[in-house]
Amino acid sequence: MSEEDGLDDWAAAMAEQADEEGKTEGATDESGLGAEVAELEEFDEDREITPTEKRKLDTILDIPVTISMEVGRSNISIRNLLQLNQGSVVELDRVAGEPLDVLVNGTLIAHGEVVVVNDKFGIRLTDVISQLERIKKLR
Repeated sequence: MSEEDGLDDWAAAMAEQADEEGKTEGATDESGLGAEVAELEEFDEDREITPTEKRKLDTILDIPVTISMEVGRSNISIRNLLQLNQGSVVELDRVAGEPLDVLVNGTLIAHGEVVVVNDKFGIRLTDVISQLERIKKLR
């Protein structure tokens, strides 16, 4: 199987996700609070980006970040940690089926579910934490 075939499968998965999002556009959220999906403003495509703006944007886009998915956590004593070996089971603070946390540089930015495409794991984002909520957690 070629790398191109793998990319085609990911593209198909992304298209499927986009179709599902299109069906739910304008629908209320899962919490039942009646919140509606917000639409982002469209950028003016006719507007020219100045060389200074482009340089600033390129600088930001080249900053490396670490993205990780967290299944759960557990606190154990060093004594128990040293007793772990192959086949040991560590109980986590999550219930099976709960969404995973998506962290960027250790900061929670979303929740998601595991997907498998061509025997490779991926994550489908189910809830993205708003910038306002992230700022509130810093306090």
